[in-house]
Amino acid sequence: MDILVRLVSLLIGYVFGTFQTAVLYGKLKGVDIRKMGSGNAGTTNTLRVLGTKAGFIVLFGDMLKCIIAVVLVSVIFGKSHPDMVYLLKIYAALGCVLGHDFPVMLKFKGGKGIACTAGYMCAMHPSFIPMFVILFLIVFNITHYVSLGSLAIYVGFVVQLIIEGQMGMYHMSQAHLIEMYIIAVFMTVLAFYQHRTNIVKLVNHNERKTYIFKKNTL
Repeated sequence: MDILVRLVSLLIGYVFGTFQTAVLYGKLKGVDIRKMGSGNAGTTNTLRVLGTKAGFIVLFGDMLKCIIAVVLVSVIFGKSHPDMVYLLKIYAALGCVLGHDFPVMLKFKGGKGIACTAGYMCAMHPSFIPMFVILFLIVFNITHYVSLGSLAIYVGFVVQLIIEGQMGMYHMSQAHLIEMYIIAVFMTVLAFYQHRTNIVKLVNHNERKTYIFKKNTL
């Protein structure tokens, strides 16, 4: 039965993840975002192609869909499975990231899942919000590389999750905690894989910089 609960949580996340904010907003503006710029259906490409306002709309839209999925899973299973609710939250988040990255309705061509993960952090526990905001802003403001800031968030996320888990903040058994850590590491590996071309560009010093209030090159 617990396996079924995990699968349902994953499926709920996936369904919400398939709602591609960048694609939907692009269509409203008469643009197929997947055929512009980097071709990625995410915040950074939307910002570069359609501007700062569009970028923030897509960011908050992708965060919101994961927040809704995580909260919904908490509401559905919170009373029946209080001892593993945080584990089910991360299953919902994983599903949302997979739905965002590989949406079945768009031939599995989506985004990279960073905004979804940021939404999960907001819904998971408020202690994550200062970490990902401060860490991203520090890295981004120094380098103007969104990819580097995004990957830094994932590393910080895994470290903080393990520390808080071992401190007893999530009130779960060690087995459930380890399962949660494994999923978090998998999400991090997936994020690095999705950013593999960016990582190569970073190593070769030809990754494109992104600016919030300045015109970006495509």
